[in-house]
Amino acid sequence: MAALPLLQSQVQGYPCRHGKVRDIYDLGDRLVIVATDRISAFDWVLPTGIPDKGRVLTQLTLFWLEYLRVPNHLLETDPYRMGDAFAAHADVLAGRTMLVRKTDVVPIECVVRGYLAGSGWKEYRKGQAVCGVPLPPGLQESEKLPEPIFTPATKEESGHDINIPFERMVQIAGMVTAETLRQRSQDIYARAADYARSRGILIADTKFEWGKLPGDEVILIDEVLTPDSSRFWPLDGYQPGASPPSFDKQFVRDWLETTSWDKNSPPPELPADVVAKTRQKYLEAFERLTGHPLDE
Repeated sequence: MAALPLLQSQVQGYPCRHGKVRDIYDLGDRLVIVATDRISAFDWVLPTGIPDKGRVLTQLTLFWLEYLRVPNHLLETDPYRMGDAFAAHADVLAGRTMLVRKTDVVPIECVVRGYLAGSGWKEYRKGQAVCGVPLPPGLQESEKLPEPIFTPATKEESGHDINIPFERMVQIAGMVTAETLRQRSQDIYARAADYARSRGILIADTKFEWGKLPGDEVILIDEVLTPDSSRFWPLDGYQPGASPPSFDKQFVRDWLETTSWDKNSPPPELPADVVAKTRQKYLEAFERLTGHPLDE
């Protein structure tokens, strides 16, 4: 039986910023990131949480950081080693919390697409290109691209991120940083996609976030290759020409579309069966990729 969802952490003594999913505590030169069980859809945080979702996001990120071996911000995962204030809540924070180095965040979502889906599919239908990257004619929705493409986006505080051409990223981040992040993001995607395919999952697209340390060293930050930051499709259910089932919050979006909610006012509570199905999808993605259940 699933535990109750954690909708907000309560650690006293540090400034805290509440994102859509994460609570981020500022410790000066470090941050503590707590992945809650909040879930968002259509740019709203829903009043109902998904039990274990934050633990899946954190544990899957830790799995990928170990597998990929790229420079990143992780320092510690044990709440007892993060100071007394966090140790006092270790039973709640365990498995969903990371102590990380603070960086100067590069204000670009580094998106890599291996398949034509989502906003990329919409852009392609309008002009046969995505973020200024020209693509062959006649591609179908969800079709595998000839090669993965790098399609950066701006990081927006509210609403959807905005796709931009690489030239705009150069203007924002500088040529050296832009080229470095394009190369690193594409390399990580390629290695992760090969591994995931061997586990029965297609990574249609994903987004990475990067930060700079003093001295301009660039490191990987935030969550990595999770169902919240990626589009995961089951290999055995993949068929180009339609939108495949996915290991994320699609059950939530689909149910919301059946209600009278106008997407401009506070969203409704989720029914128990939608919560259970969504939780199961997150757990299934974790188990397929790691080869073991969440609590092992």
